[in-house]
Amino acid sequence: MAGFSHIPVMPEECMEGLNVRSGGIYFDGTLGGAGHSYEILKRSSPDGRLIATDLDDEAIAAARRRLKPFEGRFEIFKSNFKDFESVFAQAGVGEIDGALLDFGVSSHQLDTRERGFSYMIGDAPLDMRMDTSNPLTAEVILNTYPEEQIERILREYGEERFSSKIAARVVQTRQKAPIKTCGQFVEIIESSIPKKFQQNGPAARKSFQAVRIAVNGELDGLYECVLGLTRRLKKDGRIAILTFHSLEDRIVKRAFNLLEADCVCPKNLPVCVCGKRQEIEIITKKPVIASVKEMAINTRSRSAKLRIARRI
Repeated sequence: MAGFSHIPVMPEECMEGLNVRSGGIYFDGTLGGAGHSYEILKRSSPDGRLIATDLDDEAIAAARRRLKPFEGRFEIFKSNFKDFESVFAQAGVGEIDGALLDFGVSSHQLDTRERGFSYMIGDAPLDMRMDTSNPLTAEVILNTYPEEQIERILREYGEERFSSKIAARVVQTRQKAPIKTCGQFVEIIESSIPKKFQQNGPAARKSFQAVRIAVNGELDGLYECVLGLTRRLKKDGRIAILTFHSLEDRIVKRAFNLLEADCVCPKNLPVCVCGKRQEIEIITKKPVIASVKEMAINTRSRSAKLRIARRI
């Protein structure tokens, strides 16, 4: 636990996007190693307040240590950020000045063998849980889910073109013996994808992403969460969201577009009957990406996209 580490992605861009100021109330829904939270508390000194959530006990313990200089100005809840309504009620918070969501997996989670997130650690157990009290693991999915369900997970969450072949090989393999390690899953994936299609990065990346999303329910209710959380912003409050793959980014973009729309009636209606009015201004017409310098230092920032919106 003492070695918990995570380099925050685009910290300056996130803080600038949030327009952090003293006295504000901020929500960091994906606390992780507290890199972004630290900056929020520092820049909102002397009396800014932070509400933060995370599901990872190790991340929460490390974050408490890191944020100790700001004792009394922050509250951390072991909770999914999607349950922000309950968290805000417990914290006695109504509207907030800013919200940050960072959907990346932490360096600590990827690099810790026992967590089973990485296709790079062959003997790691097939776990992939953000919340280690969750009974559903990657091993359970791969060894008990029907072939059709595994294929759907790989296709929808990983956008894997060879999902059907991989799913069939998973079922064939587990009939002989349970699939227990990340290395075994990598072998199944690589043996299912023709060599000529394994030239652009690790062949296992998409399938590992897909199973991780399924284990943690990462996309479930995400659209509704972005809508609801944005609507808890004060006037001129900001929300900044970091995504790391196209599925998340499309959901965030769709939610922001709805919030910015000033009427969603069918085009053939002569007058508006929906009553929908513009709720936000999208600050980032195109998502912000990491600088070349940051990408060189932190390779995990290469796939990141940052979208920012302001409540009006």
